[in-house]
Formats: sequence, structure tokens, C-alpha cells
Amino acid sequence: SLCIMRLEQIKAFEKAKQPVNDPVNNPLHYNRKGVECIQAIEASMSDVEFKGYLKGNAIKYLWRYSYKGNPVEDLAKSMWYSNKLKEIIDVEK
Repeated sequence: SLCIMRLEQIKAFEKAKQPVNDPVNNPLHYNRKGVECIQAIEASMSDVEFKGYLKGNAIKYLWRYSYKGNPVEDLAKSMWYSNKLKEIIDVEK
């Protein structure tokens, strides 16, 4: 019936609005009340400190990629931090 179809449309819309957990680019547990953890960390540090933080995390994930059981994810995280650092360096040019 039309009511059932509409209810299914509403359910599909509500499901589509739910944030998707992407453990590399958008882990849901790193966002609280609309604030991304990486943004809070950056705001708490000088530019030099934040670049060091990014470099350290890139090294950390690269260092341990073969030890935690999900090497592809850890390599992707290493690349995420490296790319974030590259973005900052590119802007400074």
C-alpha cells in the first residue's frame, strides 16, 4: 500500500542520514558534538607541534602495520596523516 511504501522511504532516508563509520577518514568515535578530535588537537598546538604530531602518527601507523591484524587499514591511516602533513606543507609554500 501507499502507506507502507512511504514508511519504507522514510526509513531509507533516516538510514542515509546516519553518519558512515570510516575507520580511516572519519572514525565516528573521534567526533563529539560536532567537533573532530583532529581539529581539537590542532587548535591546542602550535603549527610546529601539530606538524610533529602528524609526522609521529604517520610513523606510528607505518611502524606497526604488520602487528595489529589489519595492515591495510594501518597503512591507510599512515597515509592519512602523511597526506594531512603534506596539505599543511603545500599551503605554507
